Amino acid sequence: MRQIDVNSDLGEGFGPYRIAPDAELMPLITSANIACGGHAGDPEVMCETIDLAAENSVRIGAHIGFPDRAGFGRRPMPMTHRELELMTVTQLGALQGVAHLRGRTLTHFNFHGALGNLSFADADVAKTLLRAVKAVDPALTFIGLPDTEATRAAEALGLPVVRSFLADRGYSAPGRLAPRGIEGALIHDPEAVRERVAETLATGMLRLTTGEMVPIEVDSVLVHSDTPSALELAHAIRAGIADSGCGIAPYAA
Repeated sequence: MRQIDVNSDLGEGFGPYRIAPDAELMPLITSANIACGGHAGDPEVMCETIDLAAENSVRIGAHIGFPDRAGFGRRPMPMTHRELELMTVTQLGALQGVAHLRGRTLTHFNFHGALGNLSFADADVAKTLLRAVKAVDPALTFIGLPDTEATRAAEALGLPVVRSFLADRGYSAPGRLAPRGIEGALIHDPEAVRERVAETLATGMLRLTTGEMVPIEVDSVLVHSDTPSALELAHAIRAGIADSGCGIAPYAA
């Protein structure tokens, strides 16, 4: 039976603020992408999230984003390649240090929000970010959208790649998420998400916001933890995976 990983962006609070039900989501996933001080996260939240993952036998990775807490990392920031490089290694190193303190090892990484979108479209930015990660730890797996500059850069650098599907987001083209704010960009109905996951995994085809169907390869499905219905969506994703005839398990190392 084909096995599908379920990943989620977690640890996206800071100080006394928590915006997602991390403790309830953790048993429903197999890979946790943990914010590491850019768009969200601080040492205490990193530590809490790492411990939650250990309790649930969930893999941990870095969720790297622009240093923009006010905009939750969803606003583009003009940065030089040198600044992007240093930002990446600093965030990755911070989470790596806390993980080692707790006796855990990072297995993967991905990029958040506006930084992720930029890495998908800009080849030079993608190469800068992926080279920075490889310099810190060449064994880390990249969880990212297929058919993007970031995925191509990771493959060219010899980094393992897990192809992720964002079931609650509309796609305007292969490897491109529809901009937030346009019709079909956000899918809130759990039943629609379940059907979308089942269809995509069973057929190997992705339905775009235009209605067009395009090929897609999927190894993992993402749960957005910061949406109000995150728990319902997590259950819907798991149900959709089962409906497709696939099982749920961590991605192949």
